[in-house]
Amino acid sequence: MPQQNPARGSRAQQPDTNGPQPPRRLRRADPAKARRKKWIAGGIAGAVLLTAGIAVPLALNSSEGEKVSIAAAATLPPEPEFAYYNQAGPPEGSPLNAVDPLSLDISATTTGTSLPKGLVGLSLEATDLADPAMSGDNPEMVQSLSGLGQPLLRFGGNAVDRRFFWTSANEPIPGHLQGDKAHPVRAVTPADLERVNTLLTALDATINLTVDLGNYDPARAADMAAHADRIFGDRLVGITVGNEPNGYASNGLRDSSWTIDDYFVELKAYADAIYASAPDVAIVGPGVYSHSWWEPFANADLPQKKIFSFHHYPLSTCDGKNDPTGEPILANLMSQNIHDHADYYRGEALKPANEAGLETWLTETGVSACPGSNETTKTHASALWAADYAISAAQLGITRLSFHSSLLTCQGGPPMSAICTGGAYLQPNGVVEERANFFGLSMIAEMAPGQFLQVSEEGGGISHSYSVHHDDGSISVVLVNANNPETDAQMQVSLKLPAKPLTAAMTQMTGASYASEDSTMIDGQKAEAVPVAERLTLPGFAYGSETQEFALTAGTVTVLNFTFQE
Repeated sequence: MPQQNPARGSRAQQPDTNGPQPPRRLRRADPAKARRKKWIAGGIAGAVLLTAGIAVPLALNSSEGEKVSIAAAATLPPEPEFAYYNQAGPPEGSPLNAVDPLSLDISATTTGTSLPKGLVGLSLEATDLADPAMSGDNPEMVQSLSGLGQPLLRFGGNAVDRRFFWTSANEPIPGHLQGDKAHPVRAVTPADLERVNTLLTALDATINLTVDLGNYDPARAADMAAHADRIFGDRLVGITVGNEPNGYASNGLRDSSWTIDDYFVELKAYADAIYASAPDVAIVGPGVYSHSWWEPFANADLPQKKIFSFHHYPLSTCDGKNDPTGEPILANLMSQNIHDHADYYRGEALKPANEAGLETWLTETGVSACPGSNETTKTHASALWAADYAISAAQLGITRLSFHSSLLTCQGGPPMSAICTGGAYLQPNGVVEERANFFGLSMIAEMAPGQFLQVSEEGGGISHSYSVHHDDGSISVVLVNANNPETDAQMQVSLKLPAKPLTAAMTQMTGASYASEDSTMIDGQKAEAVPVAERLTLPGFAYGSETQEFALTAGTVTVLNFTFQE
């Protein structure tokens, strides 16, 4: 079989035709028409439909919202002088295409879901554990990954069952494992884990390891778990058994008669062996893209703690024939449909986990599982998508998500990867570079944790809005203005807050066009946002007013942080 691209997951990442299929429609928002008013009410797919003045719940298993305490002093201190944010203007020639105004109403009622610390992380190949670049002594890697806050680094991918060999006894690599020049077979030892731990310590990060199930050996997996538990301690948040085992019967790792029942027999053997050597380490699984495996894993009887995980690449109809809306092209990426479909699919995955009382992680994701470059890779559009996908996942109830990436060179390396290395093809020079989608992830990763608040929104063309209440009493509002930065005028926003704000800090991600590959920046720089306390003020900020009126340039992600009287 042809070598798989390490930044795309396995070939079986194609949409699960037997899985839950939403009522898909290719819909680009018409700026001349306001979108139907919607309430983001949390839980699985938090929304209520407003019909004849009656609120009708649409979501199942959603949590009852609770009121948060927000100061509402009758008398405010005198208004200070503010330094205002200099927002990138609309394209030359504006006003161009008008965008319907966006009306937002932020409630003091929570959705029942939270933005957790360490939400955003990267998924890497298991063989990358052996890469010397993964070290706390590598300032390039530390500086780059620190832009994702306190990330979870997940090691797995196609490599783990094909060209990865764990040994704590310096055994020779078995001859049946095969790789190629770009994807060599690598042995990983306790010394490699010790080095990777220095990186985790420098980042205050956590790690999720995957053990080889393709080459059945529970004892070897247990040995790796024992060393990992000793070396990483609390930073080891879980171990996954195999990568996408639902594809084994079709990709040659098992014969065609191998079934889900066989998987659970093997999983139980691995879980028992791992429990004997590292009883406090959770099993994260099943790590698959097939819905028929979700509920059986959620209900599986294993001796240790379980965390539910799945994989998702929404635009993976590579030839566009069976499902044109799933083809990885810009028109699909910048549509309302991809947002709605992703919410539906992830909501379906959450159902069995929630029913079983399990935490849910999305351990491998990206725009597409299709090999090579396409219209969406390396583009500013992918950055807009990544920011929206990350924060919407948290609002649904997912607590960790890892975007599949690679340590290969930017030149000739996987185009979907959020990071890559400088230098000629397969000759890395030590420089770590961030692609556009990395900056979209950083916008969300740098936010403080907190509880999501209910938001009502109307209008705005292709835009999505979120709000988070933080422990310090402040409220963040995230506005993903995915309208076309080349052709669309600024979006007028009317924002209603639940209290009178004293400050309004602003940070913004921008890009020249959907298709641009090197224009994505945060606050005019290719770097993460500065801390909230150092940010400038929203232009047009009305001190002490619950209603804020302002304009946002198309093709941007804006995070506003409002503080209130203590």
